[in-house]
Amino acid sequence: MKLLFASDSFKGTLSSEQTIELLKKAAAEVFGKVECTGIPVADGGEGTTDAVIAAIQGEKIPVTVCGPLLEPVNAYYGKLDEKRAVLEMAAASGLPLLPRNLRDPRNTTTYGTGELIKDALDRGFTDISIAIGGSATNDGGMGCMRALGVKFLDLEGRELEGTGKDLEHVAHIDISGLHPRAHQVKLTTMCDVNNPLCGKDGATYTFGKQKGGSPQVLDELERGMENYRNVILREFGIDPDQMPGSGAAGGLGAALLVFLHAELKSGIETVLDLIDFDSRLEDVSLVVTGEGRTDWQSCFGKVMQGIGMRCKRKNIPAVALVGAMGEGAEKICDFGICSIMTTVNGVMELENALENAEDLYYGGALRMFRFIKTGMAIQEKAAGV
Repeated sequence: MKLLFASDSFKGTLSSEQTIELLKKAAAEVFGKVECTGIPVADGGEGTTDAVIAAIQGEKIPVTVCGPLLEPVNAYYGKLDEKRAVLEMAAASGLPLLPRNLRDPRNTTTYGTGELIKDALDRGFTDISIAIGGSATNDGGMGCMRALGVKFLDLEGRELEGTGKDLEHVAHIDISGLHPRAHQVKLTTMCDVNNPLCGKDGATYTFGKQKGGSPQVLDELERGMENYRNVILREFGIDPDQMPGSGAAGGLGAALLVFLHAELKSGIETVLDLIDFDSRLEDVSLVVTGEGRTDWQSCFGKVMQGIGMRCKRKNIPAVALVGAMGEGAEKICDFGICSIMTTVNGVMELENALENAEDLYYGGALRMFRFIKTGMAIQEKAAGV
């Protein structure tokens, strides 16, 4: 029997790598000598770079870039081989980089994300994957493009800095200085939202509040985003609102699509392709996956859904060990997950569950494997073995 462990991290408690070690320990206790392998996974959000680097034993490339407020940030991205690199905007332009009192999407920029991309281009990578979850920005991707040589000019021809408050002042976009290798590479953007750039479902009104925008600030930014969209439409003949995902990451999706001709692709699907997950399923008897909390949203571009469907296509059973189950959690069983078990073993406060996450996870793993062992015994008895 060969077991494969591929769980998402449990945010704030257990890393993907920790779940692997706990599952290996529990499997050995229940089954004795059994072949176990594990690979860290993520869905294209924060932590994706680390997961992919760990899964394929890649290399971290450190880069000092500008943070959301142009402050120096020690970031890094991943070298997977001589051609492929993976990076995430959260490393340079992520919301956790800012204290709450400084969160204002009028003042933040994706410039540092552009610096990460530029470094990868300068080093000669030809296949770059970028995860764009967790942004602190609402600049339409102007900062990112500015770091790559694009100039955003106002009516007087002055170059704008590329923050959210500059959106309403854009009058002309000069792409003549765009990095010479920008269109010579394959750029994959990990994105699981279809929001347009503008409107009630657009970048500003959907995601701006969580980045510190008040209703008045969001109205101001939306007017700016509409101006930005109109300039793109006038000068390039492209309407970002007709491009699903253009509103992702405060409009960075639009900039990557319009100026870099990126391909938007599911985060989990991109990660599973990068780590060659399908080949790892060879001769596997059972896959164990999971996440901190499972509900109906787990069926849309999350780790469990992606892994479950890959297993389903190869007729390999997959089960999930999760921290908690919310509304609609059972729907994940339509996506290749055979059963779900929670780590919590009784009624408890959330703080208690988080503080004891490791012990609870290990106990849950033991219960899960004992059920599986019981099922194996039933099957053997029915077969007369």
